[in-house]
Amino acid sequence: MKTDIIKHEGLIKNITTKSIFVSIVAQSACHSCDAKGFCSVSGNKERIIEVKNNPANEHKTGDHVILTMQKKMGTKAVLWGYFIPFFIMLASLIITFGITDNEGFSGLSAIFALAPYYFGLYFFRDRLSSSFEFNIESN
Repeated sequence: MKTDIIKHEGLIKNITTKSIFVSIVAQSACHSCDAKGFCSVSGNKERIIEVKNNPANEHKTGDHVILTMQKKMGTKAVLWGYFIPFFIMLASLIITFGITDNEGFSGLSAIFALAPYYFGLYFFRDRLSSSFEFNIESN
């Protein structure tokens, strides 16, 4: 089903034997606003996406391509990037405040509780990145 796929246009920046690096421009949600030239919130940011290189690919540097990813992978990324850290912070805040009755210490402990989580994400980054697979379609 085509609605289960996220597509994004990109430009191939570099190709190695194992990876293709595609540059995409992440546009802000207010991209169509008339005041975007005056607003500090709006902006476009270039992102480099690494895609596994298939030896059968005939792409070259400078080619315009379309990156595709299953929508459920986007949901999974939001879960790992936003919801889990939020609940870790919330649980740490509630537990620490219940024990110490000190708001400042509880707030700091909630922030520092994320350190092991993000260290774990970094440590298992190769395993996680293999579960987030992008594909390339020619433009």
